[in-house]
Amino acid sequence: MTDGIRILLADDQELIRLGFRLVLEAEPEFEVVGEAADGEEAVRAVAEHSPDVVLMDIRMPRTDGIAATREIVAAHPATRVLVLTTFDLDEYAFGALEAGAGGFLLKDVQRAELTAAIRAVHRGDAVLAPAVTRRLIERLHAAPSTPLAPPPAPADPTSELTEREREVFLAIAHGMTNAEIAQHLFVSESTVKTHVGRVLAKIGARDRVHAVILAHRLRLVDAASPGRPGGGGGADGSSQTA
Repeated sequence: MTDGIRILLADDQELIRLGFRLVLEAEPEFEVVGEAADGEEAVRAVAEHSPDVVLMDIRMPRTDGIAATREIVAAHPATRVLVLTTFDLDEYAFGALEAGAGGFLLKDVQRAELTAAIRAVHRGDAVLAPAVTRRLIERLHAAPSTPLAPPPAPADPTSELTEREREVFLAIAHGMTNAEIAQHLFVSESTVKTHVGRVLAKIGARDRVHAVILAHRLRLVDAASPGRPGGGGGADGSSQTA
């Protein structure tokens, strides 16, 4: 039997928590193990219940979701945080990612997309609302010194990559989806997924978002490039997952 995914709900609105609970408990592998009405409660609840994934609101009383995420990620590295908010604001998205969240979605996300995002974050992938990857890359181009770097890495963490893995790494850095990478490199999506997993392991990146950040920190992507190898630089219409 496949192990289930234990989920903690952190939101200051009881009806929101109830709605998420009803949606998630309809999935056989999901178990809602606790709830929290603010960030302070969320930190305590994670220590008590050891959830696999926390669905975290940002605007909450006392301790907000970004501060709570930072505490949870530092104290409980096995717990992944997926931020859901009503507000599509850059300071929230970047703040959540900097704090260590594994994903950032809006609360109007469709049910199937939410459940898929939880599964993705649980297995270690990054999940972003459609425009966030593009804005993250644009912000890195505009301000290379912005404090969004992952934990200190070796001087050249890409030295162990094969030629094909390096191509995949650079494609990730340009914000390409797995489908776009597969089309660009003339390989299957399953092959791309395998390469992405190997790339993240070799460069020591926690997830796809940190791979993007690392590539730009290392100046491996030309800031003047259009954003995607062989194509334009616009964001696509689906959540980005590794």
